[in-house]
Amino acid sequence: MPPPGRVYTIADWDLLGKDAVPAAVEAMAEAGVGWVQLRAKSVGGGDFYRTLEQICRALEGSDCLLWVDDRVDLAALFPPTVVVGVHLGQRDLSASQARQVFGTEPRWIGWSTHNAAQGAAAVMDSAVDVVAVGPVFPTTSKTDADPVVGLDLVRAVRRSLDPSPRPRRPLVAIGGIEPANLGRVLDAGADTVAVLGAACRGDVYRNCRELLKAAA
Repeated sequence: MPPPGRVYTIADWDLLGKDAVPAAVEAMAEAGVGWVQLRAKSVGGGDFYRTLEQICRALEGSDCLLWVDDRVDLAALFPPTVVVGVHLGQRDLSASQARQVFGTEPRWIGWSTHNAAQGAAAVMDSAVDVVAVGPVFPTTSKTDADPVVGLDLVRAVRRSLDPSPRPRRPLVAIGGIEPANLGRVLDAGADTVAVLGAACRGDVYRNCRELLKAAA
């Protein structure tokens, strides 16, 4: 798996607006973000699919890798060279079920965790390629956000991942992360930070440049 870089942005349909999503993803890639996730919680399959098509065209020739939030069914309709993985939550399909949908295709699966037990389960799950922890700080980007976990859970999951017999898997921290606190999260052991609000509100390209500068 190519490394994610230190900033992993989430292009949120509800925050950006339908017509702005492809351009926002393109701006993220142009700014130098290595991983971008499309998140569209309230969108029907047809609109989601057509927007994915636009994004894939926008990223053609780019080094930026595209992830899809939740929608394993739609991700499976695109080649793994285009949509490299899906990110799943505790209420979504399990990682092993997602593997069944993808079959033998080389997709990556990320898994969100919100407490020590979930983090330990993700570390032990052979179907999980990327472990996410959060929300690290209070966030307004998700109305049903889980309780804040702070940096202690980031440190704990890092300690669990490091002795794992599997090749090193990226640890993603998410929730309330912005340039001012980003360095603390990386120092706690996260390989990369997933950012939604601080990337999508306002000038997306400038936001991403500021995040990447803070992560350097």
